[in-house]
Amino acid sequence: MKILITGAAGMIGFHSAMQFKKSGHHVFGVDNFNDYYEVELKEDRAKILKEEYDVDVYNIDIRDMNWEESTLGFDVVLHLAAYANPRHALAEPQPYIDTNITGTQRLIEGCEKTKVPVVYASSSCVMHGQPLPWNEHDKGAHQNNPYGWSKYVNECQFAHSKIKSSVGLRFFTVYGPYGRPDMALFKFTRGILNETPIDVFNYGDMKRDFTFVDDIVQGVEIVVNALLEGKIEKTHDIFNIGYGQQVQLMDFIKRIEECTGKKAIMNMLPPHPADTPETWSDTTKLQRLGYKPTTSIHEGVEKFIKWYSEYYVTKEVSKIAA
Repeated sequence: MKILITGAAGMIGFHSAMQFKKSGHHVFGVDNFNDYYEVELKEDRAKILKEEYDVDVYNIDIRDMNWEESTLGFDVVLHLAAYANPRHALAEPQPYIDTNITGTQRLIEGCEKTKVPVVYASSSCVMHGQPLPWNEHDKGAHQNNPYGWSKYVNECQFAHSKIKSSVGLRFFTVYGPYGRPDMALFKFTRGILNETPIDVFNYGDMKRDFTFVDDIVQGVEIVVNALLEGKIEKTHDIFNIGYGQQVQLMDFIKRIEECTGKKAIMNMLPPHPADTPETWSDTTKLQRLGYKPTTSIHEGVEKFIKWYSEYYVTKEVSKIAA
């Protein structure tokens, strides 16, 4: 299989590229390496892909690509490029419109012509307002932030396109090594280790379906293979990828404290307008294709803390040596 991954220097793109390469496929990546968060982390991911897996990640924006020419000869596009973070989207919505909606539309128009199928990233955010646990067939209320509705627009774009076939993946709170610095686990770990206050919204009364990145990638690979093998009957379909269990935010913080050996200094805050109090995935549909998440929060947080400590210690040693 020959696969093109957008957002390949991002967290999920990076881990997906490694897995597809390990599975023996030809993998190519694109990413615009924007400075929404530290570019060095994205560059390090791309460096690992090149040096250890022989996967090239080309520096290009999806809005500027000639998609008809770029997708010729590919079996599938894994479209993960997007501006993320619901809270940031409220403060700065335009990039979410430009990249997530306009960039995706240009990809769709190119793939309509080349007849290349697409598996793309949606988000659990699109199901804001639905009864829990969230499944694929309930209708959501209005999304409460520009990121959420940009992902809902993506689902509409693909559903009403003339593309050969597509599958949207609704990811649930992804975490793990090489994660995004704007995510809770990264920010909490950094604050706890540096002994600086961490912001805890809704006074800690929140639940999340935290999903380790290896389980996310397992789901991605299952869906891509199922799509190409003709096991997904609908032309345009949607699947949840989550762990399938809720975790109290305060229990999540407690596990970080256990793994770091330090107590959190918590700045308790009222609810953030872009947040939803609870998330919880119903993954029954994906389980029928063989999906089975294996990494609990207890194990997953420990793996992240180990990576975080090693990654930033290495960075500090390199600075001293220089």
